[in-house]
Amino acid sequence: MLLSLQGAFPPAILALADGTVFIGNSIGATGTTVGEVVFNTSITGYQEILTDPSYCQQIVTLTYPHIGNYGVNPEDVEAEKIHAAGLIIKNLPLLASNFRQTETLSQYLVRENTVAIANIDTRRLTRLLRDKGAQNGAIVGLAAGEAVTPERIAAAVAAAKAAPDMNGLDLAKVVSTKQPYTWDQTEWQLGQGYGQQTAPRFKVVAYDFGVKHNILRMLASRGCALTVVPAQTPAAEVLAMNPDGIFLSNGPGDPAACGYAITAVQQILDSGVPTFGICLGHQIMALAAGASTFKMANSHHGGNHPVKDLDTGRVSITSQNHGFAVALDSLPAHLRATHVSLFDGTLQGLEFREKPAFCFQGHPEASPGPHDIAYLFDRFTALMEKK
Repeated sequence: MLLSLQGAFPPAILALADGTVFIGNSIGATGTTVGEVVFNTSITGYQEILTDPSYCQQIVTLTYPHIGNYGVNPEDVEAEKIHAAGLIIKNLPLLASNFRQTETLSQYLVRENTVAIANIDTRRLTRLLRDKGAQNGAIVGLAAGEAVTPERIAAAVAAAKAAPDMNGLDLAKVVSTKQPYTWDQTEWQLGQGYGQQTAPRFKVVAYDFGVKHNILRMLASRGCALTVVPAQTPAAEVLAMNPDGIFLSNGPGDPAACGYAITAVQQILDSGVPTFGICLGHQIMALAAGASTFKMANSHHGGNHPVKDLDTGRVSITSQNHGFAVALDSLPAHLRATHVSLFDGTLQGLEFREKPAFCFQGHPEASPGPHDIAYLFDRFTALMEKK
């Protein structure tokens, strides 16, 4: 955003729980929002990031300095609404241009009632979060004509300190669908848009802990007729549908707080139905099998994370979005690690030695991000073919 045009946007305050304060400009809705402040290193995909349910009650800092230059459009959403608690960026380009654009990022944020701040030093903020770890924060978007005052700054810091801790927070049931639904939309193609599943090969039930649309599209593109069920659906109801496979989705919050899901997955694993988990689903599967999880000091958010497949030695660049991880040294004997992060050595994938079940920590649907790890969806269909 050019300095000469900052006056077109009212001021905004970003306050962290440790008392750090940034002053910038409001580019979204007027008001106050709170959440855990994290940073994401993706260069593109801001619309998909904002609508990812895994960001529920998190304020996202995008480290790339220019955000909004291609606008937004109705097709690039990963859920029905923005789930991120707020957005922090450096520069908002004055012009947005793309043949698919229907509105600007700022217009979209206002329409979705999402508070956002621009024109702050995101490099300084990122270093702070990297060194101290994610912490709670608050964004205060002021209305036109309002000014930053010591009283407003103090209120923002107080709001940041009062925000709930992510530890022990069950958010899967907050973002999950309230009613089961079917899904047959397949992946997007240039010039054609989204397709439709017309030749189902497998009957799959997907647990919605905060599922992203592109995960469902990639399953549908591989011949899966999908029924999506709420997070708190008992295992007996799912198994009564006689599925060929069961999918456990991504989602927000502390996996250890999802006792209902852990119990259900234990029963699903005992049934022997092929099961595939991603992100929160990966963590819940590990907990159901007797492993443990922990809150990471430095969470993973971005589209440039190298992950090594321990079976093949293959290194994939992956999309990541998680603040909890499965403790590698907690795996019981009937589990084995399949993938590890080359950034910090944390566990990225595991599988059961005697059951048709496996899971992955990152986001192989690559929305946004690279497509290197999409082969995991083929691994899931191969398990169902053997059933």
